Amino acid sequence: MIISRWMQAAALSATLAPAAAHAQKDSMPNMPGMSAMSGMEARMAGVLGIPHTRLGSGTSWQPQTAPHYGWHFVRGSWTLMVHGVAYAEYDRQLGTRGDDQLGSINWGMLMAMHSLWGGMLHLHGMLSAEPATIGSRGYPLLLQSGESYRGLPLHDRQHPHDLFMEAAALYEHPVARDLALSLYVAPVGEPAIGPVAFPHRPSAASDPLAPLGHHWQDATHITFGVLTLGMFSRTWKVEGSIFNGREPDEHRTDIEARKLDSYAARIFYNPNENWSYSASAAYLASPEVLHPEESMHRYAASIMNTRLLGARGEWSSSLIYGANAVLGAPLANSALVETDISLDGVNTFFGRAELVQKSAQDLAVADQSESQRYDIGALTLGYSREIMRAHGLTLGASILGTLDMVPGALAAVYGTRNPKGYAVFLRLRPDRMHTEGAMPGM
Repeated sequence: MIISRWMQAAALSATLAPAAAHAQKDSMPNMPGMSAMSGMEARMAGVLGIPHTRLGSGTSWQPQTAPHYGWHFVRGSWTLMVHGVAYAEYDRQLGTRGDDQLGSINWGMLMAMHSLWGGMLHLHGMLSAEPATIGSRGYPLLLQSGESYRGLPLHDRQHPHDLFMEAAALYEHPVARDLALSLYVAPVGEPAIGPVAFPHRPSAASDPLAPLGHHWQDATHITFGVLTLGMFSRTWKVEGSIFNGREPDEHRTDIEARKLDSYAARIFYNPNENWSYSASAAYLASPEVLHPEESMHRYAASIMNTRLLGARGEWSSSLIYGANAVLGAPLANSALVETDISLDGVNTFFGRAELVQKSAQDLAVADQSESQRYDIGALTLGYSREIMRAHGLTLGASILGTLDMVPGALAAVYGTRNPKGYAVFLRLRPDRMHTEGAMPGM
């Protein structure tokens, strides 16, 4: 979840015995670009020598060159990471279904890592204040859908994150030179579905607003009850989950325990440090509170790329497909392409283009039929600039604008075939990874 577990490894040589560290160095992967690794980078590796920069939200993988922001500490035999971000935003959506709001999108995380029984234990805890700073009704976002509020479906708004975003333990253990197993246990966590969740994707690092296809692609990134077993090598990973398929309700400050009635499988392939490919399929039992009789299958695939530009710049892009299949209704598809280009660590340009098939029920229009589908689209462009760096923190300002596209049948509902919206933000977050007692900005 925010979550790139990179930071856990800077003190790996302090937590492992010298012989084990030497063995791990011998097992470093022979992958393109690895021969150019520095001594510090070589030590920043976990089980099978895989860099922790590859780990994304939950148990997902991302390109390992993706930059990370946070503080990293060593306390005895434990390695600790603190990460978080807070946006102060003014969001205005125009048109007959529009609204505006002043609020804050935010989350914070504490992660701890410790060597154990020849493997590595990770403990994750993540919280969000959005139940108070956004409210249970969420923030305005035209054409968005999913979950409920006061017995009615949320539409044209994005629900907030829950207070408890993750409480999980991940254990990884090598079983051969090129093979390892993992177990992820989470009262609150993310099952093996979809790509890296949007709050934590490098390609969405400057845009805190949720994609319109969120509930087609990665909405399970907060799930109350997950067990995931994985097997991986240095370039591929196969994993399966059983989990609670019900989405969170409008009470955002509790943990909603329920039986593990759903299942999912996912594969990743990372051929080198710049690319990550994934595909997944899942069965979600009764995901919606308002329609407990409906279950669905969800399918997703993604291609992610990150490359560095000079000393502080980077360029991250993602292409994502997601689909929901509710019994008795046609397949609903979604597609997304997004990019985030930081030229120098100060100026960043970002954008997202989406196409999603949503039902009348999703958008709360007409007879709210699940079988009636509408093809909708959105194009978002934005610019962000870091305006201050001090004490390991950065303060940035950004603006974005969105142009939506709806079919003629929805023009009367939204007042136009091209609804619009914009948002302005101030963002506070840690600077690029800083390790206590090591090089700042590493």
